[in-house]
Amino acid sequence: MSSLITILREVRDPRDANARHDLAELLFVALAATLCGAKSCVEIAEFGEGREDELREILVLEHGVPSHDTFSRVFRLLDPAELSRAFAAFMTALRRGLGLPPPQGVVAIDGKTLRRGYEKGKAHLPPLMVSVWDSETRLAVAAARAPGGSEVKATLDLLKGLTLKGCTVTADALHCHPAMAKAVLAAKAQYALGLKGNHGPLFAAAEAAFAAAGDLAFFETRERAHGRSEWRRVSVLPVHRLADPPSFPGLKAIGRIEAERTGGDGKVKRAVRYIALSKLLSVRRLAQVVRTHWTIENQLHWTLDVVFDEDDARTRKNNGPENLAIIRRLAHNILRTHPLDKPLASKMRRAKWSKEFFFELFTHMR
Repeated sequence: MSSLITILREVRDPRDANARHDLAELLFVALAATLCGAKSCVEIAEFGEGREDELREILVLEHGVPSHDTFSRVFRLLDPAELSRAFAAFMTALRRGLGLPPPQGVVAIDGKTLRRGYEKGKAHLPPLMVSVWDSETRLAVAAARAPGGSEVKATLDLLKGLTLKGCTVTADALHCHPAMAKAVLAAKAQYALGLKGNHGPLFAAAEAAFAAAGDLAFFETRERAHGRSEWRRVSVLPVHRLADPPSFPGLKAIGRIEAERTGGDGKVKRAVRYIALSKLLSVRRLAQVVRTHWTIENQLHWTLDVVFDEDDARTRKNNGPENLAIIRRLAHNILRTHPLDKPLASKMRRAKWSKEFFFELFTHMR
């Protein structure tokens, strides 16, 4: 707990020197409240008032618990880059405390819209958060708001500060561009990037090469669940099989995934996707990588919406939506790493009901 507070003390305070409440303590109260199910600044303040005696076992709280107006004003003013750096520093300390190595497997990158976090009159421009997800440990490694909705810029900025040696970085077709490929390779990682018409020459070359390839080795899966059936076939072509491919940093192969889904109503949907690869993967391994990428949707974004109610979060002004989104991701990681074999929502309820379990969420990380 003390190491977390020490990290939070590195966050630069945007308020005047005469601010009454210590910033690190304020941020810790917000995180503690989120761990116990608080969804807004009002609920954070109510949590602090209700659990003040317990919080004083950790914090000084010289002027008591801040009001909801104070929480709201601080999160509006706080530079999100400061909190994002604290997030990354905490994750480094958390992994070290748990004996976890740096990410080693599939690292997925994807954006998530804060649907109700838009400014007044700008419902069509809600904030967009980009998360970097370690699929092996099921932890968010880093997160930041996409400036001006630019998911590409936010991703490139995040990659500069990450240790990804030996990882396979996955992302959708929005990120299939030379700058992304260079950034991943500079981090000593490999990439598996969705390929669509936004990179027209390479996409056309891939389509033509697979059409001319004839019979290829493939890996096939069939699944049936929830009243629907799905069939997938994965194949891979080394880059030298492409006729006159355009220049693309580090490109070694193109993967193709053919999919067919039959719904409960009998309707069939077919799709073909291509993947740009910096390493020639086996067809089985490519299938694993692509399926693993989607854990960022199923185990991070879904959890943030269902457990933390992120889609309904109504904080809208200035930097508030992004800063609270980072707090939620911190809380997600803390709950995820606790060894109790229960769903995150169950751990959240236990933290709310049990003082001992609440403290245990922090002490188990040592």
